Parts: sequence; structure tokens; C-alpha cells
Amino acid sequence: MSDADQDIHFDLQSPGAPDRLVRLSPLIRRIVADNPGPLTFTGTCTYVVGAGDVTIIDPGPDSPAHLAALLQALGTERVRHILVSHTHRDHSAGAVALKAQTGADIIGCAPYVAPSGGETALDAAHDRTYRPDAVLAEGDEIAGPGYTLKVIATPGHTANHLAFALPEEHALFSGDHVMAWATSVVIPPDGRMRDYVASLEKLLAREDVQYWPGHGGGLTEPQRMVRALLHHRRLREAAILAALDKSPAEIPALVAAIYQGLDQHLKGAAALSVLAHLQDLTERGLVRAEGDGLKGLYRRA
Repeated sequence: MSDADQDIHFDLQSPGAPDRLVRLSPLIRRIVADNPGPLTFTGTCTYVVGAGDVTIIDPGPDSPAHLAALLQALGTERVRHILVSHTHRDHSAGAVALKAQTGADIIGCAPYVAPSGGETALDAAHDRTYRPDAVLAEGDEIAGPGYTLKVIATPGHTANHLAFALPEEHALFSGDHVMAWATSVVIPPDGRMRDYVASLEKLLAREDVQYWPGHGGGLTEPQRMVRALLHHRRLREAAILAALDKSPAEIPALVAAIYQGLDQHLKGAAALSVLAHLQDLTERGLVRAEGDGLKGLYRRA
């Protein structure tokens, strides 16, 4: 899920037609769900790792057509694991039906937990049907014939977000944390900007040569994109502080000043990313908030 910021060079080429299983490398195949939209690009990427005895990463939305296309393409291959990066419905909601058809275990991120203040409309983005057979954490490994998947905790886009490294190909399944087509939206309170930036810094220290994201095509220079994303967030932060240096402001005014020319469909996502920055700046003592969240008034501390 993305807020489609416009100050980085993005790859807007389609990763391919929906519901067709395509080989990407000796160990990786991809099938794109037919769920395009402003926050999903051309659709959710479901990955098949291995051959004969495989792991499915992010089964996608609850879509009978996507499930049928995946199973038909796999034929007699056995699905060993259903691995989930995070619980947004476009990534995990297909897990229940895939398990019912294959008997595979659902493993990966922890289930979503609503904020202590109670549920909001933003909770609708999360999949409440997700019930993993096992929850994975940083450093855990899943092995199959000829492949190993290592868990990298990457909170920020969501609190439970995981990425999965494939050391045999020096590759990383980056979920919605790093994508080629746009930046990730960070939606408080589940998403936290400080966590998102820390996770980017963690990935920057790695030596992966290929990222396979949750939407859009792959990244062949992933560290370059990670550096660009970190720079982008520093620019966003600086732009917010510069605007507040002029006068206190509410979030709609900040969005209008910072995201000039933004698609109307993405203004809500942009507002949430600005809120995430403001919450981080408030925690660091650089900004003061009067009121709560999206309806608050913000000023320099």
C-alpha cells in the first residue's frame, strides 16, 4: 500500500498481466492478483519460492479467481507453507482459502492488534480472518528443497510487517516496506514513522542485490532505493518543519503545501503520512500538538 509520493524516480512499468504465473529466477515465480487500485498499483504480487515443494509468500486478497489461477499453474506441486508479510487484506486475506485447498500451514507475521484506544475506520484495512499456525520473528528461518527464507522484522508500514530474505539468490521479499513504483504509506497508530525509518536503515546495512516487493516490479539496485527513501523522508520532515516555522497549521493545509499536484484519490494517504511524521516530531520534542490526530493543530515547539 502506497502514498505515491513524487520526488523519487519510480518504475511504473507493469509487472505483467494478472493471474499468470511467471518465472523470475531459478527459485522464484510471481503471480499478480487482479486487484489494481491507487494503493495497490496493478495488484498484489504473490510469490512462489522453490519447485515441487513450495512456499507461497503473500497469497493476496480473498479472490477465488486468483486462488484458482495460482493452483492451476502449480498443478501437482505441493504447497508447504503460506508465508504472510503483514495483515493488510490485499496481502493476507487469501490465506484461509489457500490453506483449505492445500493443507499448508499459515505462518509469518503476528495477527493485527487494534490500538488500545479502540478500533477506527483505519482498522478495516486489516484482515481479521488471519489466524497463523505459527508466528515468526527476526532471525527465524523456513527451509524447503533448495531454498531458505530468513525473517527480517521491518515494522513501520504496519507494526507487524516482516520481510523475507532468500540467501541462495541474495534476494529480499520486501512486502510493502520498499517498492519500485511508489513509497509506502505509514498509517498511525499501527504504522509508525520512527519504526519505518529504523527498518529502512536496517535494510540499508544488508547486502541484498534484488528486492521483490508486494506491488509492482522488482528492484535491481535496492540499496539505492532505500537511500532515496530515507532522503525522501528527511525532505518530508524538513518541509513540514519549514511550513510550521511560518505558522501553526492543520494537516490538510500541510498536505496542500507539501504534496502539490497530488492525485485527489491519494490525499487521504498523504494526510496519514504527514500525521505519522508529526507524531514522530512530537515525540522528539520538535512539534507541539493541540488536539488529536488528523484534526489537530500543529506548531513548532
